[in-house]
Amino acid sequence: MIDRRPLVTLATTLLALLAAPAFPADEGKPSEPAKPTGPDRIFQSSEVASTGSVTIGGKPVAYQAVAGTIVVHGPGWDDIAWREQAAAPNPDKDKEGLPPEASIFYTAYFKTDGAKSSAGKPAGNATRPLMFIYNGGPGSATLWLHMGAFGPKRVVVREDGHTPPAPYPVVNNAYSLLDAADLVFIDAPGAGFSRIAGKDKEKAFWGVDNDSHAFALFIQQFLNKYNRWNSPKYLFGESYGTTRSAVLANELASSFSIDLNGVVLLSTILNFDLSVDSPAFNPGVDNAYVTALPTMAATAWYHQRLPGTRPAELEPFLKEVEHFALTDYAAALQQGGRLDPAGRQRIAEKLSAYLGLPADYLLKSDLRISGGQFSQQLQMPGGLTTGRIDTRFSGPSLDVLSKEALYDPFITSVGSAYVAAWNDYSRTTLRFPAADGFKIFAPVFPAWDMAHQAPGMPAPFTGQTTNVMLDLATVMKQNPNLKVLNTGGYYDLATPYFEGVYEMEHLPIPDALRANIEYRYFPSGHMVYLNEASLSGLHDTVADFVRRTSH
Repeated sequence: MIDRRPLVTLATTLLALLAAPAFPADEGKPSEPAKPTGPDRIFQSSEVASTGSVTIGGKPVAYQAVAGTIVVHGPGWDDIAWREQAAAPNPDKDKEGLPPEASIFYTAYFKTDGAKSSAGKPAGNATRPLMFIYNGGPGSATLWLHMGAFGPKRVVVREDGHTPPAPYPVVNNAYSLLDAADLVFIDAPGAGFSRIAGKDKEKAFWGVDNDSHAFALFIQQFLNKYNRWNSPKYLFGESYGTTRSAVLANELASSFSIDLNGVVLLSTILNFDLSVDSPAFNPGVDNAYVTALPTMAATAWYHQRLPGTRPAELEPFLKEVEHFALTDYAAALQQGGRLDPAGRQRIAEKLSAYLGLPADYLLKSDLRISGGQFSQQLQMPGGLTTGRIDTRFSGPSLDVLSKEALYDPFITSVGSAYVAAWNDYSRTTLRFPAADGFKIFAPVFPAWDMAHQAPGMPAPFTGQTTNVMLDLATVMKQNPNLKVLNTGGYYDLATPYFEGVYEMEHLPIPDALRANIEYRYFPSGHMVYLNEASLSGLHDTVADFVRRTSH
């Protein structure tokens, strides 16, 4: 998920000496974590394995689960220099003076069909599809996709209101993707059970490019560790995870010679100029208002705030709004101060019909409504603030006189359930021996570096926003077999669904490659999987995508 703060502020040698994987000798009994080995260093890789079964589509799927860590290093890592430093006699050696390292936590699920492991290797199929999954933030742990979408267990939460306190129901996940692929859930450096240390550790891992580099190193080491080089490979990123996927897919291909079969984008944001969180800080760039308009209209439709007769069906209504957004509305915004009063009035009245906000308010707002404004104003007659991550959610406004929303009712509604469910599951089922607490978000701000070295650019772009559309376009041209599945929810105001459509349709790729992009959207929010029917549809869509692209 994308961090609640305004997005305008978000703006090779492998060294890890991996311990041999420890797998259970007996069915259902977890192994002990591997003992650290190798010369003095900050982190050591480790893992603990267990077995389980999940029922998907009425059929049981047996699996081995491995919860562990893999150690990676920042850019410019010097293998020889580190070995010399590590071997030097220095009893007062300060680990914070050593080169930066990241201990990246992961949970891998290998389908086994009930077979036991042998010779220290998983019993899975070495050519079975393999999907790397992560949330966004940036700096978010991957508990949301793990416990809400595709892991073998799923926490049940209310999909349009505040989930009651514990105990939270954790059930068999009939929509786990284990029927289609082996799964690897990854916590970003510093988040979840992942940790960073060493000199300039934040600079080494907290930024668009360095974050991608760490994930690329992790994936390379994972393929080595579990002999999965010949598996069909996929990336699945949500929210900022889609930003990461664009950069990562290109880096894997260009720097590691790892071609992917597919990239699945959920709640897409590749160009941060399209963020509707704080577009007023980016005057002259109006496309954020255009791409957010259909989501705002969907939200007004859902909460029955549209004037006149409410359209019977959502999707035909949205097609109408999309057309208006790209034509009359976009043309009016592009005119700026040249737009005559009659034209302004006409657009304001049309916007009012789609957004459920008064035309005079829209005129005073210069026909431009940010996400925060919309969340605060839509249900203001009732004193309610509308959600951002999922606009189906509402909560009492903290200040009815505020111009923009002061909080997101969605976050306070489901966060506790996910955190409690994951902490219980990781400790009692996965038996991962975490010595310290689980970090939902790494404290990446204000250290996060939005600068990005796009393919073919002579230097990184160092503005407050970033754009990784060129990365995805480049890897699609270099690997013309790569398929992209773009998904999202109609009620997502964090990364509006039409923003993802707009980005895909503006990728600088040949027309022939546009057939490699597929689209699927659901009547849900940013976390599509909160709606069980949408989760079922998402599972079927992604599973079908994998089956069609893995041969």
